[in-house]
Parts: sequence; structure tokens; C-alpha cells
Amino acid sequence: MSALNRRGSFRESWRGPLPERPQPGAAAIMSDERVRWRDRWKAWRDSLLSSDEFQAWAARFPLTRPIAQRRASQLFDLCAGFVYSQTLLACVQLRLFERLKARVQSIDELSQSVGIPSVAMARLVNAAIALRLLEQRAPDRIGLGPHGAALLGNRGVLAMVEHHRMLYADLADPVALLSGDRASTQLSQFWAYAKAPKPTALGDADVAEYSQLMTQSQTLVAEDVLHAYSMKPHRCLMDIGGGEGSFAIAAAKRNPHLRGVVFDLPAVAQRARKKLNLAGVDDRVSAIGGDFLLDELPRGADLISLVRVVHDHDDAPVRRLLTAVHAALEDGGSLIVAEPLAGTTGAARVGAAYFGWYLLAMGSGHPRTATTLSRLIQDAGFDDVRELITRRPLQVRVVVGRKGGQSVNAS
Repeated sequence: MSALNRRGSFRESWRGPLPERPQPGAAAIMSDERVRWRDRWKAWRDSLLSSDEFQAWAARFPLTRPIAQRRASQLFDLCAGFVYSQTLLACVQLRLFERLKARVQSIDELSQSVGIPSVAMARLVNAAIALRLLEQRAPDRIGLGPHGAALLGNRGVLAMVEHHRMLYADLADPVALLSGDRASTQLSQFWAYAKAPKPTALGDADVAEYSQLMTQSQTLVAEDVLHAYSMKPHRCLMDIGGGEGSFAIAAAKRNPHLRGVVFDLPAVAQRARKKLNLAGVDDRVSAIGGDFLLDELPRGADLISLVRVVHDHDDAPVRRLLTAVHAALEDGGSLIVAEPLAGTTGAARVGAAYFGWYLLAMGSGHPRTATTLSRLIQDAGFDDVRELITRRPLQVRVVVGRKGGQSVNAS
């Protein structure tokens, strides 16, 4: 049985398949009665909240007025969220954060530097100030806001903001996307491997853009994974779907004794070889081309990592991949699966809303909870399957397992 003995073990355990229903007894009857009462109470609540008269009363009554105002603000944010994201996108495209990091400027100065009329620039600046992306420093001076400054510290997020233009286009008609009426989406074309009939035939032009994006967004993910899991006891890491080698490079630099292999599509592996050489680790880390869903995986690693790979694929290919990983891993070796997960405390919207839609537009994969992911890993033959604590669970969570032998090592 999975040993999810860290973050969210109880919270997520109840989301699994329900046990076989017992024969009706006193306890079962009482449970059914509680369910009926709960449904009745929620039906009454829904009727109340959807009433115009109640909403008007709640807005007038002093004790409920703050709640009504907060709920109205939250509902408006849901309605206006696209406008907020476009404000952010415009700031990123115009490089306003970089310009204002150098020095505070007036609206006229910003207008002249980017070629946007002053009146339009003022509109953008006011919107960005309201979202705390920018900040009014003096009557005629604009500087970075707390959110804008934080974004400059994470280039991967900035790259993703620009990348999201494709997602916004794919979501222009969400019902058509849900219905499968879209013949193609921009994201499915961008992530060429998701729908390619023969991914190994993709050339550099097909993989360059998405490989660069993953490289840009990998830095903080690698830091968090390596902080959660110690590789000191291991001698050889194979990073499957490792892209241009960012994670393998970070692991090799932190662990000078470690050898490594990056396994990805041939065109991606070729790009990885160049990055490994530039990083000065090509004497210890190599890159091998292949299709991890179809080809036999290289042998010899006592540690295999899947970093932001599993959630890009549906259950059937994930099961095949995990089975292949188990076969390739040395006895006593460990598996690391690192990715954002559904059901993350304080970040439920990221898994269910953001990744739910993103992966639908991409055409492959779906969000999973730690419990669901752990069961897939366990079904592939791994023991001691458990989650490790990461510093930024919204960004990445880590589930590990072992193939017999010694226990998984965690820092």
C-alpha cells in the first residue's frame, strides 16, 4: 500500500476509489441520512445565494455586508481574470519590468521608449498598478511593484507568460475545445511530440521552441527537486524526457561524483549535447535519442527521474512508461517523479483549472493528485512509494519509489 506519509496524505487518500458498499445496517442508514441532510442544506444555501432579494439584503445588513462585498469582488475577478492576464502580457511584451528595474520613469518616458501613445501607456500603467505589477513612486514617476519585481526573479515565468498567447487563443471558444470541435490547437502544434505520428522523426525546427521554453522554466524546479531528494548515495542518474539537460546539469553540478544520461527525442538529445558541453559536464553526462514510449530504455542507472513528464500523457502511455522505467532501473534503484499536482493545498486552482485546460488544449495528459500518481507508480512494481516535501509545492511536488533493495534516500 502506498506510504504517502508526508504532505496531504489524509486529505488525498479519501479521493481514491470507494470500497465495496457494505450491506445496509444502522451505521449505513445513519450515513445515508447525513448525506440527505447535507444535500438539503446545500440546496437551501444555493437557493438563498441565488436570490436577488437575499443578495440585496446581505449588501445592506452591517454584519453580512463585508462578506457580500468580498464575494462580489471574487466573482468580478473571475469575470475579469482574462483582462488581468492581458495586462501582464502587455507589460512583459513591452519589457516594462526590465525598463523600470534600471530606473523609475515617467509615463511619457515609457511611452517614447516603447512607441505607445502616452494616453494608452497611462491606461496600461494604471491597470498594472492596480494589479501590483507596477507602483506609483511619485506624482510623475513609475517603478516596479512587488509582483513585477518578483517576476524579474523568475525568467521562466516571464517566458511562460509570453507563451500563454497560444493558450489564450485556444480558449477563445472553450465549449468548442471541450466538445472536440477544434481540428487543431496552437498548443498541440507547439508541443509537436504530443500529436506527432512519429515523434522520433521530428527535426530541430520542430523541437527548438518548446525545448528552449522548458529550459527557461526548469531552474527553480530543479532547485526544489534537488533540495527534496539527495542524490549522494546514487552513482548514475537517467533523466527521461530531460529536454536540453537542465535538470541533469543541475544534478551533476551539485553531485560531482554522479554520472548521468539524458534520454529524449533524437532532435532534443542533439540540443542537449551542446548544452552539456557548454556546462562542462559532458565528460560525465551524455544524451541519448529515442522515444521513451516505444523504445527500450537504456540500462545501468540506479536513479531515474521524470521531471514534468507524466502529467503530459494519458494513463495508458504513463503505465507503459512506468513499467519500462521499472525494467530499466537497477535493483535497489529509485524513481523520482516531479511535477505540479492536483489537490495541492492552497493551489487547487493551479491543478484543476489551469493545468486541466492547458493539457486539454495541448491534446495530451491531465492533472493527477499525489494519491493517483502514487498508485500508478505502485502498479508498475515500485515499493515504498511516498511523497517528499518541496519548498514550493505550487510549482512542483515530488513522489518517489524504489525497485526493491534499499530504501529511497531523501534529504
